[in-house]
Amino acid sequence: MSDLLRGFGLRPRPPSRSRAGDGRLVDVLVAAAVAVPVFVPFATAPQVTPLGVVFNLGTVVPLVWRRRAPFAIALVVACFTLAVSLHDRPGQALQYGVLVAIYTLADLGRNRWQRWGFIGALMAMIPPGALVNGNDAGEFMFTLLLPMTAFLLGTLARTARERSDALVERSAQLEREREALERERAAEAARAAAEERARIARDMHDVLAHAVSIMVVQAEAGPVVVRSDPDQAEQVFDAIADAGRDAMAQLRRMLGVLKEEQDHGVRAPQPTLGALPGLVEHVDRTQVQVRLTVEGVSRDLPSDVDVAAYRIVQEALTNTVKHANARTAEVRLRWTDHELEITVTDDGQGHEEGEPGWRRGGDGLIGIRERVGACGGTAEAGPLPGGGFRVVARLPHTATVAA
Repeated sequence: MSDLLRGFGLRPRPPSRSRAGDGRLVDVLVAAAVAVPVFVPFATAPQVTPLGVVFNLGTVVPLVWRRRAPFAIALVVACFTLAVSLHDRPGQALQYGVLVAIYTLADLGRNRWQRWGFIGALMAMIPPGALVNGNDAGEFMFTLLLPMTAFLLGTLARTARERSDALVERSAQLEREREALERERAAEAARAAAEERARIARDMHDVLAHAVSIMVVQAEAGPVVVRSDPDQAEQVFDAIADAGRDAMAQLRRMLGVLKEEQDHGVRAPQPTLGALPGLVEHVDRTQVQVRLTVEGVSRDLPSDVDVAAYRIVQEALTNTVKHANARTAEVRLRWTDHELEITVTDDGQGHEEGEPGWRRGGDGLIGIRERVGACGGTAEAGPLPGGGFRVVARLPHTATVAA
């Protein structure tokens, strides 16, 4: 049988063991069912020949392999059916085996030319056979329409199965797309969470660095003035307390969004440019005298840009207090038609010879550059020719998040 399959170029895909076992059982039962009417005439036939038995068996036994090689089995059964009709000792007027083979070929045949070629050849052979046998019109139509009906039923079964397979494949594809979309959303959520953690880390750095720097500077000045100028010492301690309270308030506002049980005051917005005068006044109470200058007409900024502008000024002033050993500093806001330019300068010591401008403030200035880049702007930092240090940040009015 395997040689016959290879001769017809058939390489059926091996099914699973359970399905293959079920298919063989069904085919055996079908062959047994066909064998009953085929061999009924043998019980009453006046003469039975061994050749007649072999020919009739040839229309039944091959049906056991009909699923594995539909085209080959249809040819074999058709040849034995023709032999039964010619031998006719005994014979069956209705050839059940060939009808089952035609149905199977139409349903499971792998090549279209095999299916249509077989039924076309069969339809071409029926009229000459009817003339030879002397069939009348009714017998001719019965002989012609019966195999056509079997072929059409097999074709309908094939179409229904292909449609069902297409629906199953479409459902599987939609499931894969849904899983891919869920993975993409999960990855996006993870990226958003990482960005939020980075933003919170930058904000905490800015708040704590600023507050601690102010407190350290004031604490170092306290022992000097506590004996010589008690009133000035009281102001120093007040500044330390104010810096601590301000840091605590900002940390609560910043982290309150992570706690749903907190009240509205805890979840208040982050400080923006409107809070710059208070920041400047706070730093001005240290040894660094700070001046705030605004040029141009102020514009509305997106919330993230507004917060970033405040944090940029805060970090620049913190670096001035911590690293510059400066006496004066200036914060200048210049509004143009397209951007807000923030410039923070001091008269401090600048940076060491050969050291890049972004190195003086450590992570602080790097955080400024990251904030500006996240808002779609640009930033510069470096020493001034006559001494001192300058930080310049340009933020567009419309937030453009960097990719």
